Amino acid sequence: MLKLRQLQEQKKKALENKNKAQPTTTQLSSARIRLQRDLDDLDLPPTVTMNILSSPIDPGSRSPPLLEITAYPDEGFYKGGHFTFKLEFNDAYPIEPPTVICTSKLYHPNIDIDGKVCLNILREDWSPALDVQSIIIGLLFLLLEPNAKDPLNKDAAMMLSTDTARFASLVNRSMAGYSIHGESYDYVL
Repeated sequence: MLKLRQLQEQKKKALENKNKAQPTTTQLSSARIRLQRDLDDLDLPPTVTMNILSSPIDPGSRSPPLLEITAYPDEGFYKGGHFTFKLEFNDAYPIEPPTVICTSKLYHPNIDIDGKVCLNILREDWSPALDVQSIIIGLLFLLLEPNAKDPLNKDAAMMLSTDTARFASLVNRSMAGYSIHGESYDYVL
């Protein structure tokens, strides 16, 4: 009888330890809570729309929170286009920035043909004090003021630095879906 009681208590303790090690489906990670707060506080500019592809507050979801941001610049080289970015948040957010990919293929010095985005606040200048609003503003600024000094697309950076009129022409051609130097671009007008 004593041995049976000991076995029952061991099973109970093992089950409690297992439950402590694995969060229940009703618990949210601190990253998801912070992201939800960021979204609650978000004040989107009129030139941006957002879709939540994978919700941060779905505790049963095993996929990371995923947002889709579409920017419609109303000035600058990319005026009149629409450019979509996916933001994927891991459990280290806000300690680490989200992964940001531009899904619209465009001719831009700070966005490569695979959609990788070169934006300082997504790399060395990232701080946990930054939020989704900061990222959106940074992406808009990148579309309004491309930076030729920190390029991912060296050809576009060189063109922007040496021949602004030609750069503008190539941007317009790329937004219309034409090929540039053998690379096809998405129609984004």
